[in-house]
Amino acid sequence: MLYNMNTATNRVLCLVFFSMTISLGSGLYFHIGETERKCFIEEIPEETVITGNYKVQVYDRNVNDYLPSSPGIGMHVEVRDPDDKIVLSKVYSSEGRVTFQSHTPGEHVICLMSNSSQWFGGGQLRVHLDIQVGEHAVDYGQVAEKEKMSELELRIRQLLEQVEQITKEQNYQRYREERFRQTSESTNQRVLWWSVVQTCILLLTGFWQMRHLKSFFEAKKLV
Repeated sequence: MLYNMNTATNRVLCLVFFSMTISLGSGLYFHIGETERKCFIEEIPEETVITGNYKVQVYDRNVNDYLPSSPGIGMHVEVRDPDDKIVLSKVYSSEGRVTFQSHTPGEHVICLMSNSSQWFGGGQLRVHLDIQVGEHAVDYGQVAEKEKMSELELRIRQLLEQVEQITKEQNYQRYREERFRQTSESTNQRVLWWSVVQTCILLLTGFWQMRHLKSFFEAKKLV
């Protein structure tokens, strides 16, 4: 019994450590002009919720710093899946939260641009962006309040969703490995066939040259 308890404890510790090592959040900020478009690529497993928290600041020349933007400034957000299909295309305010769900595993392109080109006379924006993927995108405090869950129930749900996310990540890694293997096999086949074609061309060229030289020498003998 002691051995089984230790084994179970080790599994739980490994699970927690693994879930900590695959933290899927990324926070950053970038500068963007009024007509500029910025795009990011996120590798996302299928059926995964993605949340992006953002805030827009406008550069003020008077104070030489970035200040909170006016209500008229917003961001147009567009998301495309690996098949280049539009998952999300919507105009948001200067600060808010963007949420969507992936249906196809792979690289999703997330693009942001200003909703207008006339609001601040060719200045510059600073956009703070924090992308959360999977169970990291869930606000568990809000979930507990909405569903009247105890701390233990909330923790169990959080662990279950972590396990589900780990499973999705493992499936996605297998999917990537399969695609890589298919690409490698396709490349190897193309290299092989190209080598065969080159060999055939070389043999045909040699045969033509030999025949041409033979005809040339025979004609020279007759002369």
